[in-house]
Amino acid sequence: MADMTEDTTPAPEMGASVDAEQSSDGLNLEELKAKAAKSDEHWDRVVRMTADFDNYKKRAAREKQDAIKYANESLLEKLIPILDNFEAAITAASGAAGNSDSLKTGVQMIHSQLKAAMTDSGLEEIDARNQQFDPNWHEAVSQQENAEVPEGQVIQQLRKGYKLRDRLVRPATVIIARKPA
Repeated sequence: MADMTEDTTPAPEMGASVDAEQSSDGLNLEELKAKAAKSDEHWDRVVRMTADFDNYKKRAAREKQDAIKYANESLLEKLIPILDNFEAAITAASGAAGNSDSLKTGVQMIHSQLKAAMTDSGLEEIDARNQQFDPNWHEAVSQQENAEVPEGQVIQQLRKGYKLRDRLVRPATVIIARKPA
C-alpha cells in the first residue's frame, strides 16, 4: 500500500538561486523605495493641507468676529449727519427767541432724514390702524366696546411697531374693538 501523506512540494532545482533583492511579495527593493518616497510625499501634503485648513478656520472665525463687531458701521455712518443736524437745531433753538417756525421746520427735516436712513437700512413701520389684530405684529393693551367695527379690529394705535425686513423689532401697541355688552 502506498503512503497517502506524501509531500508533494517540488524541491528546488539545483543551480536556482533566490534573488537577493526580491521580497516575499514579489516587489524588488527599488520599487519599495519609490513607494515609500511617494508615501512620504502624500503624508507631507496631508500635513500641509491640515495646517492650511486650521489656518482657514482661525481666519474665518476672526473675520466673523470682526463682522459682528462692526455690523452697525454703515447704519451709524447714516445716522451721524442726523446727529449733527440735531446739534445744529439745539444751537439754533438756544439762540432764537421767536423763531419757532424755522426750528419746527428744521426738526421736521431731521425727522424725515432719520426716517429715510432707517428705511434704507431695512426698517419698516407696522401700521396697525384699521387692521385686524395680529398677535404676531401687534400688542393689545386694552379693549374698547365698539359697535361700528368688527370685533378684534384695531381701533387705535398707541405706539408704532417696527420690523427689520421680515423680523419683528417692536410690536405695535394697540387698542382693539370688542362687541358691546
